[in-house]
Amino acid sequence: MTDLNHPDRPTTADRLSVVFMGSPAFSVPSLTRLASRYEVAAVFTQPPRKSGRGMKLTATAVGEAADQLGLPCFWPERLKETATQDQLAAFGADLFVVVAYGLLLPQAVLALPRFGCVNGHASLLPRWRGAAPIQRAIEAGDKRTGICTMLMEKGLDTGPVFDTCQTEITDDMTAGALHDILAEQTAELLCVTLDKIALGTARPIAQPDEGVCYAPKISSADSHLDLSQPAPHLQRKINAYCPYPGAFLETRFGRLKLLQGRATELADNKLLPGCFAGLSDSGGLVLSCGGQTALEVGRLQPAGKGAMDARAWLNGHALTLGQSLTDS
Repeated sequence: MTDLNHPDRPTTADRLSVVFMGSPAFSVPSLTRLASRYEVAAVFTQPPRKSGRGMKLTATAVGEAADQLGLPCFWPERLKETATQDQLAAFGADLFVVVAYGLLLPQAVLALPRFGCVNGHASLLPRWRGAAPIQRAIEAGDKRTGICTMLMEKGLDTGPVFDTCQTEITDDMTAGALHDILAEQTAELLCVTLDKIALGTARPIAQPDEGVCYAPKISSADSHLDLSQPAPHLQRKINAYCPYPGAFLETRFGRLKLLQGRATELADNKLLPGCFAGLSDSGGLVLSCGGQTALEVGRLQPAGKGAMDARAWLNGHALTLGQSLTDS
């Protein structure tokens, strides 16, 4: 068990030695903030991947940030190899700080730092353990979420929680907007937790057994929209998958990615789901949905084209009131 009152505990926060582990843009504010306050001995991130039209190897957002900060950066494929574990041990770090790293930490790695491994997780644990807590919280209609700092153990996001910070999820909030809020909150909360660890006042609390749920990775099937479902549910899905991977609708005109949508009233309750129900006062494309509800689409993106206002798309497609958008 990690001893947070280790006799070699630093007496001031700036003496903490940290190895940072993270990969996407969400992790960058945390790395930047920690590098300004503590001794970041090394950064570990996922290996560069091929991306873009030219399929060039591209470093992770954390890898690029580490380079800009002048920090030594490493990108092993996994952490199970003895050589990698020996390399991590050689840093003699007080803490490993993990934010959206994307690789599992074996027990041998979890046991290396003096005060264990601290994870910044984008949910109010034990709700939404796992890979996609931001998207799943919006999709489920949660009214609030937040950040937890947690002492890591072998289970998936099961460790005791140090500190939490809550934030509201509004009806029109997208995953992109919530991502940016929580990324900054993670950076701030990690500093609160690390300062406590340095001072010997950190007191992690075990997660309750009640309220556990998981946030699995997003699949293409998840982001498919079915207009037979009620509009409030579809609005949450559009928000949850914006900007990535984007909620989409299969139509007689091809695939449409819906970038902005909100539930509204259906003026003609005789329309079957999937029909064109007219234009809103603001020029949005109104579609009939299940439960005699309607979805007002503000912006969309046809396959192979750029994003546009729904009205602009409609100008190029002859739709009559009541016509099905989904039937060929």
